[in-house]
Amino acid sequence: MDALDLARWQFGITTVYHFLFVPITIGMSLLVALIQTAWFRTGKPAYKRAAKFWGKLLLINFAMGVVTGIVQEFQFGMNWSSYSRFVGDIFGAPLAIEALLAFFLESTFLGLWIFGWDRLSKGLHLMCIWLVAIGTMLSAYFILAANSFMQWPVGFAERNGRAELTDFAAVLTNKVVLATFPHTIFGAWLSGGVILMAVSAYHLGRRRDLDVFLPSLRLGAWTALISFALVLVSGDTLGKIMTQTQPMKMAAAEALYETRQPAPFSLFTIGTLDGTEPIFSLEIPGLLSYLATGSFDGRVEGINDLQAQYEQRFGPGDYRPYIPITYWGFRLMIGFGALAALVALVLLWVTRRGRLPDKPWLWRGAVWAVILPSLAHSFGWIFTEMGRQPWLVFSVMPTPDGVSPAVGSGTVLTSLIGFTLLYGALAVVEVGLMIKYGKAGPPPEEEPRDADKLAFAY
Repeated sequence: MDALDLARWQFGITTVYHFLFVPITIGMSLLVALIQTAWFRTGKPAYKRAAKFWGKLLLINFAMGVVTGIVQEFQFGMNWSSYSRFVGDIFGAPLAIEALLAFFLESTFLGLWIFGWDRLSKGLHLMCIWLVAIGTMLSAYFILAANSFMQWPVGFAERNGRAELTDFAAVLTNKVVLATFPHTIFGAWLSGGVILMAVSAYHLGRRRDLDVFLPSLRLGAWTALISFALVLVSGDTLGKIMTQTQPMKMAAAEALYETRQPAPFSLFTIGTLDGTEPIFSLEIPGLLSYLATGSFDGRVEGINDLQAQYEQRFGPGDYRPYIPITYWGFRLMIGFGALAALVALVLLWVTRRGRLPDKPWLWRGAVWAVILPSLAHSFGWIFTEMGRQPWLVFSVMPTPDGVSPAVGSGTVLTSLIGFTLLYGALAVVEVGLMIKYGKAGPPPEEEPRDADKLAFAY
């Protein structure tokens, strides 16, 4: 492989790995805030214990997300210096705001939340975790605004070989980010809900701390179920925006080579690797037309027609993404998310009215469901980024033009191996810490302070 292929592999590995932690942080920060709000309103000790327990898992995940995010940004200057030079004026503003506003907001108030349990008033301490939750979502917005420029570049003028910012408001209100942001946030809430659901299932299967984990499981399951429904709604909107901005990506998601009206959506296909010759396909008539246009009789342009249009517009070249990845990535994203929602629905049913079934296989299955949202997110990001190829910035900068011209394949390979080994070690640490503290359970119920004991005596 040459330097370009290796640089793409490295960025793909580090991006997908980093994004394993981001949705969990966003989702869990909101759920911890909700649990602590319940304690603030009711005063029940079980809610306080739950908030401390889930907050500890949130902290582990947050720290790992920070570390991997910093490493990821190094690659802009290392392997993609031409790209960084081109988009630096555009990316500088949203990424600076993300660091100076959103990240400092969440990290500062997370520190106050960690050390403020016995030092801040209950209301002020509760405000801290809510500001953390808000900060994580703000951070996601500014990052997605930068990414959405790659999907649909707006608010710039190309001068002297660089994209110069002309309208910052247009970058922040890009129609792609307006559709991508809710889809990402709802997916993050799904991740947070499944974490609560899976860890609670481990303890409930052993009949431990029922007052903490039964409410936590149901909160997580309801969050996962509702979030998946919102993911479907927001995904429908995003699909229509994607058809407007990157019709080749929508065609590649279905491996639709010829323009069709109406266009079916295949749930499963067996055929050649590139999808050009299906042998067997299970299709839903008109569904792709609806996903793309909002009408079951809509016209969806095929890969071959779009390829011809792009050749006329941009010159000779192959403007098709790698079809098997886009086709299966799209379906695996939906499938793993749907499976997580199905597990949540089952758990809500079997635990209705406080029931606790004695079925070890059920609890084990719920524990293993913890990996489903991460798989859905990973395939979703792979689809999003691979479906844009061969463009680094759609219609403006081809991917080969963005790689660092002075970095050879040996250098990239060395850093790729180093980062992969480092991330492998971090994965062992992350999983080990999450298992250790997840199994440990919540802290014991606090003894009343002397002043409380005296008041109770009187």
